[in-house]
Amino acid sequence: MTHPRGSASKTAALSAALSGAVDLSALKARAEAPQKQPPAPPRPADGAAPATAGAVIDVTEATFQAEVVERSLQQLVVVDLWAEWCGPCKQLSPVLERLAAESGGAWVLAKVDVDANPRIAQLFGAQSIPTVIAIGGGQPVDAFSGALPEPEIRKWLGSLLDALRDRLPGIKAAEQNGGGVEVPEDPRFTEAEEAFERGDFAAAQAAYERILDVEPANEEAKTALAQVKFTARAEAAGPDAIAKADANPADLDAQLAAADLEVAGQAPEAGFARLIAVVRRTAGDERNRVREHLVALFDLFDSADERVMKARRDLASALY
Repeated sequence: MTHPRGSASKTAALSAALSGAVDLSALKARAEAPQKQPPAPPRPADGAAPATAGAVIDVTEATFQAEVVERSLQQLVVVDLWAEWCGPCKQLSPVLERLAAESGGAWVLAKVDVDANPRIAQLFGAQSIPTVIAIGGGQPVDAFSGALPEPEIRKWLGSLLDALRDRLPGIKAAEQNGGGVEVPEDPRFTEAEEAFERGDFAAAQAAYERILDVEPANEEAKTALAQVKFTARAEAAGPDAIAKADANPADLDAQLAAADLEVAGQAPEAGFARLIAVVRRTAGDERNRVREHLVALFDLFDSADERVMKARRDLASALY
């Protein structure tokens, strides 16, 4: 499965583009400008991060070289590109901050306000936010965009730590020191995440719905529930779903399943266009059902994604 919440095709392209292709020294001159910033704190000889280092740091263009590039020679640094006006950022950032605190120094979260520091976003070629980039050994190693569910973020971080453990001494040092203070997890989310990870989507959906029954405004649960529902549908659609839909344009269920498969297969434009075409040729309850399904697909992406904005305009045109 891909990560539709983070705009799957864009995420894959971003990860590929970052692989050795981004020169992080581009901001070095800015960092060495006359208004010098304090240097990064000295590191112990064993490579561990200093005890006073925070799990979450705010980074600017002037401090990027020291706080991100140089720090990443010892620790994994995860850069969070965000802005105050960004709704998905407000869902993702608290999760990243909590996971960074739990890591005990194995990795550090570097938060970058792109409005105040546009050159950093330009450096990574970020076209929408939130965008999250992992930096190790002075270079980008992986990235994703959009507000992914916590289970997927945990898996992503775990794979990065495993891959970089022998290269970055700060990871092993933090783990040998006990990983810091363990932050107790919410058992309600743990139940839902474990169900999701073992493929029991019905149980995961029920668990997130129970959270929302008590806390209707819980954005983390809302985001995760949407992802669970989509993942269940996409995995239930057979590999021939698109062929079946193309062969029978009047089969509404086939069109919905094909659109899910197209979005999951990194072709969201095709899925959106398919359902907008169905909206144009249907009416009443059928049209409303397709519209609701399409809007739910939009919600899996960053609201600023150009493909989503175009599809929303096309949907409005089809409806009115």
